[in-house]
Amino acid sequence: MNSTVVLNPELATLSRIVVLAALTLYSIAFLVLAWALTRRAGAKKAKDSFANKLELVGISLMTLGVVVQGIGVLTRGIAAQRVPWANMYEFSITGSFIVTAIYLLALIWRDIRFISTFVSGFVVLIIGSANTLFYVQVESLMPALKDYWLVIHVSVAILATAFFMIGAALAAALLMKESKFINNSKLLGIKLIRNVLNVFPKTEKLEKQSYQFNIIGFILWTFTLIAGAIWADKAWHRFWGWDTKEVWTFIIWTIYAAYLHATATRGWDGKRAAWLTLVGFTAILFNFTIVNLYFKGLHVYSGL
Repeated sequence: MNSTVVLNPELATLSRIVVLAALTLYSIAFLVLAWALTRRAGAKKAKDSFANKLELVGISLMTLGVVVQGIGVLTRGIAAQRVPWANMYEFSITGSFIVTAIYLLALIWRDIRFISTFVSGFVVLIIGSANTLFYVQVESLMPALKDYWLVIHVSVAILATAFFMIGAALAAALLMKESKFINNSKLLGIKLIRNVLNVFPKTEKLEKQSYQFNIIGFILWTFTLIAGAIWADKAWHRFWGWDTKEVWTFIIWTIYAAYLHATATRGWDGKRAAWLTLVGFTAILFNFTIVNLYFKGLHVYSGL
């Protein structure tokens, strides 16, 4: 079959509409959760029942959004007659679905509701970009991708990215909380941000939670790297070929390995560890966007 043949355009269109419906829910959730944060920041008492209700509504909207988005991802896969992560659009909608699902599940064990605004905002940005910049019609796969390793290798990479994203959100919260500019500024807008940050946990707790998500992400990324090498040997008869995507996957692994090593043996903590986390997640975003769009190689799969 020709790789440019559109398989099921009607179902693909329906999938896109459903994903856009999820985007709408996430957008409303973001606004409600941001309102809850500012309301809590301005409250004179420790607990604000209205802010709690707003937060519950926001989390509920995210939960409904992830269900709707899951339907959109599933119908995209049915339309493509394969797993829905073979190009940048599909990776974006599937990845943002996994990010939200993992975050909502994590709320059962960890009280990280304070970053719900960050998570919902990030998901809105990713889905919005996917639909405006990355959208392509469903097509059949190139021969090298028609393998069960596509399911294993990419699904684990998506899971790793989700854990890294939550770790990065916690690290960003820590850096904002520790920022001298935010803490010392007398500007009205900055004062509001400072009041919002005051309702966040202490930096020690933020650092610990970020580390917990990053170490799970690192384990999954390590498997991604190994699985990719095994798949490369099967498809191209070599484990490593210095392809651009391979190099950046290794660079990301090295950054997070350095982060774990520095925090465990060198006593790196606080802002230094948080900055290293953000460097690692920035490398992930660079690998997904710039490498896919502007570099040539065997792993380029933008579909554009």
